[in-house]
Parts: sequence; C-alpha cells; structure tokens
Amino acid sequence: MSDDAQAYAGTAEGQGPVEIDAELARHLQNKREDLFEEFEIRDKFPPEVLSEARARTDGVHEEIEDELEHRKDLRDLTTWTTDPVDAQDFDDALSIRENEETYTLWVHIADVTHYVHPGSEMWAEAVKRGNTVYLPAYTIHMLPPALAETVCSLVPEEDRLAHTVEMEIKKDTLSFESIDIYKSVIHSDERLTYTQCENRLEDPDLPLHEENSLVFDLADQLHEQRKEDGSLVLNPSRDRAHTIIEECMLKANKAVTHELMWNRGVEAMYRVHPQPTPDQWDKALREITELDGVSIKSTSWDEPRKAVNDALESANSRTLNKIQRAVLKVMPRAKYMNDPFGGHYALNFDIYGHFTSPIRRLSDLINHWIVHENDVPEDLIELCDRASDRQKDAETAERLYKQFLQEVGLDPYAVNNRGIVTVDDDGEVIDENGLPPRE
Repeated sequence: MSDDAQAYAGTAEGQGPVEIDAELARHLQNKREDLFEEFEIRDKFPPEVLSEARARTDGVHEEIEDELEHRKDLRDLTTWTTDPVDAQDFDDALSIRENEETYTLWVHIADVTHYVHPGSEMWAEAVKRGNTVYLPAYTIHMLPPALAETVCSLVPEEDRLAHTVEMEIKKDTLSFESIDIYKSVIHSDERLTYTQCENRLEDPDLPLHEENSLVFDLADQLHEQRKEDGSLVLNPSRDRAHTIIEECMLKANKAVTHELMWNRGVEAMYRVHPQPTPDQWDKALREITELDGVSIKSTSWDEPRKAVNDALESANSRTLNKIQRAVLKVMPRAKYMNDPFGGHYALNFDIYGHFTSPIRRLSDLINHWIVHENDVPEDLIELCDRASDRQKDAETAERLYKQFLQEVGLDPYAVNNRGIVTVDDDGEVIDENGLPPRE
C-alpha cells in the first residue's frame, strides 16, 4: 500500500459510505424536497441550460490551443490543486517560487467567465441559484456539472483556461510588492487531497514536498500575521493543508479587491462584515469567561477579537465549541455590497471580496467578469442582494438538513465525509444516495 493510500485508510472517508435502508432513504429525499420548496432551491437544471453547457464542452482542446495566442502560457510552471477528498470540481490551483527578498505566489482560478457570461442561459441560471448548496452527501450545483466538472475544473494532466493572480510578496512585511491579474493556460501536475498534502509535507522523498513546504511556510506566516493584526480565528487547530488553502485564497482575494478598489476605482461585489456593538461583545466575552478553564485578561477586553483568539488557543474541544457559539451568536451576517465601506470585521480587512470560487459562488463569477471586462453589470446592487439572500437560504437549509439527520440517528459529519448508500436486508447496495443531480 502506498503512503497516500495508508494515510487515506486512516481517515473518516477511508471507512466507506454510511449505510441506510430504503425507508430512511425516502425520508431523506422527502426532507430535501421540502427544503428545496421552502427555500426555492433549484435541484434540476432547465433543458436549455444543460444544452448550452454541453455545447460549451465541444472542441475544448482546440479552443484552449487557440486561446494560447491571447493568454500567458504557464503550462511549464509546477502547479497543483488541494481539495477535500470528495470534491467534484477543482477551481483553484497553486504555484510558488522563493526569491531573495520575496515570494512569488500564483493562485490560478478556473476561468469560468470564458464559458459563462451575461446573456448566456448558464449566467441567468447562476443568478437564480446564487451559489452551490452543500447538504451532507447531496450537492445542488450553481453551474451544470457537465461544464463545472469538466472544462472548468482544473483537473491534473490537462491544459485548462485560468484567471491567474500573480503576487510578489515581501518576505519582511508579507505585503504586496506587486500584483498582476491575467488570463492564462495552466497544466496541473497533481490533484492532492488534504490528507495527501499533509503526507507530502511529512515525507521529503514524495513529489511536491518542497513546493508544499515552501507554501506552508508562507501561509503560516500570513496566518500568524493575521492573528497579530486582530483577525478573528475561530478554528485555531486547523491542519497545515487547510492553512495553506485558506491563507493563499485570502491573499488572492485581497489582491484582487485591492486592484479593483485602489488601482481601478470600480464598483465590484465586495464582502462587507459589520462589527458587533460593544454591548454584544461584552455579552459574548462574559459568556466565555464563565466557561470552565477559560480566562480573559482584563487588558484584552478592549480588543475582543484578540481576546477570543487567546481563549480559543487554550480551550479543549468541548469548550472550543461553546466559545465559537458565543461569538457567532453576536456576530452580524456578512453581506455582499457594491462598495467596500465598513470592511470585513472578522478578518480585520479594510477591503475584501471573493474571487477564488467562481464555480460555486455568484459573487466570484461576477468579480471575474468585472476584472476582465473592467466594467460593472448595470444591476450590480440587485446582484449583491441576490447573492447575500441565496447564501443565507443555503446556510439555513444546510443547518436544518443536518438537524434532521441527527433526528433520524445519522451523524451529519460522517455522512458529509463518507457519503451514503442504501442497502437491502442482506447488506447489498441497491442505490447510491446523495450524489449531485446530473442530467
């Protein structure tokens, strides 16, 4: 057994899917359908959208070859993706290089707007959906899988069209020396799961060890700097693979919105997160200090985000969840706006927006279009409201579905990580449940 296979066997996913009987499968289906109706979640794609998606997957290799005339050719650059084991599409990839005084970090994002743009059936459908909805073991895509999981997915060993954010990052301050955003053609060398990424970091003899070690060194520094600056970190025990992806995506998103606001001065779909009132923070901090084994220095009450970070660092898993709940209860919802005024409080960023997930979020799709066209949709304010509302509905549906799973005796975490199958009385699989809807 390979090292990657051994690592996988020790994970939740490696245990195989959760088994249920036919009656419970029907209950789950009925619950999903009720939620879809309540929150107007579109489980099926209209025929005209599917037809358009299929048409855009014809002649892919020839189209990419033609695009090389207008794009930067990055196919010789060492590039890889890192995603959960059950990911169905890969919309971001990384490359990195260390220089004497800087790091060069490339974040390559699937160029979805090459295929999906205003006036197309898929764009109109994406606006209606707003985002991909992730229920445990059941995904409702924003874009047709026929497109999202093929030409838009940065699969390994295939040339793909990308929107690259190339950042020169100073070693001493971790600030931007330069930012360049452009259309490219990339070639991913490998698709890693988070578990495989951890394995590559551990073993110097495995491929991509050096690259993952270098990008983790950068990501770890970015993470520590964020905490020092007052960014709220609700999950302090995140592993190295997650740290790499989170920090690189945050840095790329910051770079893009920095470019849009300060260099171009254009409206975009910015992510704005209001701060709690002093009274709300006071209530949360008092609730946290009443927990066993948790103390907050009196000097930290003036900087509540840092106070929470300190409390989380020393908390056990049970207390950790209670601290997280206390904070989330008083934290206002983030929303999309055409102006970044107010910034993102939890991240402590003056300006922030989304760019790195155009396959699954309307906001990113629209920001891709704005970056490339240097123009703004006329209905941008309505699109911001739409994306905010659809995200709220998706999160509520996910929460209610997880509650239902618990009510019928299923562990949402296990279902989410291992998948689910229906078996008969003899234990034979009779149906695979929860797969994303196809045609």
